[in-house]
Amino acid sequence: MGVKREAGAEVEKNPLADVELSDEDAAKLQEVQKDIARAELILERQAQAKLLTTYEKRRAVVKAIPKFWPVALMNHPMIAIHAQHNTDQAALSYLEDVWMIRDPVETRAFTLEFHFKENPFFSDKVLTKEFKYVPPPAAANEKPDEEGITASMLDFSWERDVEPKARAYKINWKDDSKNLTKRYPRVTDDVEDDLPAEPGTFFNFFEIAEDPFDIGVQIANEVFPEAIDYFLGNMNDQDDSDDDEDDSDDDAEEIDLEKPRPKKTKTA
Repeated sequence: MGVKREAGAEVEKNPLADVELSDEDAAKLQEVQKDIARAELILERQAQAKLLTTYEKRRAVVKAIPKFWPVALMNHPMIAIHAQHNTDQAALSYLEDVWMIRDPVETRAFTLEFHFKENPFFSDKVLTKEFKYVPPPAAANEKPDEEGITASMLDFSWERDVEPKARAYKINWKDDSKNLTKRYPRVTDDVEDDLPAEPGTFFNFFEIAEDPFDIGVQIANEVFPEAIDYFLGNMNDQDDSDDDEDDSDDDAEEIDLEKPRPKKTKTA
């Protein structure tokens, strides 16, 4: 209920309402923002270079752990939704390695490689998905600075400068009964819709160029760097602990016995 203001009463002024920014100060702020973006990009590249050796060490270790990558992927909630069919999970169970190769010019672009062992679904040993860097026209005449940074890199836009690429050819399914992209196609009801009405099989990710659900970005930015935690179920544990803290103040709250809890992966 609002407070009725008497006639003639003085209206309280907002002390921050009259702040003005001069053109000179605006230009200085923009310059500082560029400096910050440049420093962050340099640090990101340095971190990626140092992490590569560690990821190679992890790669050698997890190859000896059965179904490491299928479990890690299925513990990511969005990927689990897109691999909801039992046949998707059966095909993914033959996945033995996931690797990411970054573009040497623009390291925020990358290619994902999914390495499979012999399986009854397809004959391909490796399924790839490329997110190709397409430099803007201005980049052709730019010279990188001492850190290899150009103005175009500081103005990088994922939506504008990166183009998803499907495989040059379709997955070599062994027969129609195993062809998951044919059995579970991606369905779009309206061409103007931002997202498909039905995503279909997870393997549409490899055969269709567009990635409307950002599966590639989530694999590259979340699952790949945190693969061990996803495999062990620790990412779910973190979510649970946050919920527990929220619930701890209410001792009288009933426990929902029908609500499924994330399963924890057992380790030897």
